[in-house]
Amino acid sequence: MRHDEGANDPDKRVRRRGILTARNGLTADDVRESAAALARRALALPELAQARTVAAYVSVGGEPGTLALLDTLHARGSRVLLPVLLPDNDLDWGVYEGEGSLTRVRHGGKMALLEPGGPRLGPDAVTEADVVLLPGLAVDTRGMRLGRGGGSYDRVLARLDRAGVHPALVVLLYDTEVVERVPEEPHDRPVHAVVTPSGVRRFR
Repeated sequence: MRHDEGANDPDKRVRRRGILTARNGLTADDVRESAAALARRALALPELAQARTVAAYVSVGGEPGTLALLDTLHARGSRVLLPVLLPDNDLDWGVYEGEGSLTRVRHGGKMALLEPGGPRLGPDAVTEADVVLLPGLAVDTRGMRLGRGGGSYDRVLARLDRAGVHPALVVLLYDTEVVERVPEEPHDRPVHAVVTPSGVRRFR
């Protein structure tokens, strides 16, 4: 069953637009400084310290930066899986072997993404992860996440449920993106933690 993260929900659309506008106003220095602080906070998480396999993603544009985090995880021996966007918005996965292993791919009229250039492992590879780092636009005080609206990570979460696996679910955000409440739908599920440049907040 396909979910699209409430792409037609006007409340979600308004929220997304406001957050993306704020992100677009960030300078390259803002993004770089936040990325360094975010990496330090995330790397201190016991879940990441103990993880053999981490499913992550490469940040683009004004998203909270992930490359410093990916490089450190890779250097300390974690297997890092990165997504490859499929035509139906589902995600395949490949292994991160350093920044030189990434390929810039443009999907239709969407923003170009950096994707792993090596072999494809299949959509079920994510079920091997001990930690899944999720992109998002906001998380509320209950741990409910507002995604971008494409539905790719709804599928990832549904796949984890079907496989009966329970990795730690962690969202990386800016401090202002932890909010009182985001709109939710019946299929939405809370994440375990949010990491921002100023700290970590756990939900369960």
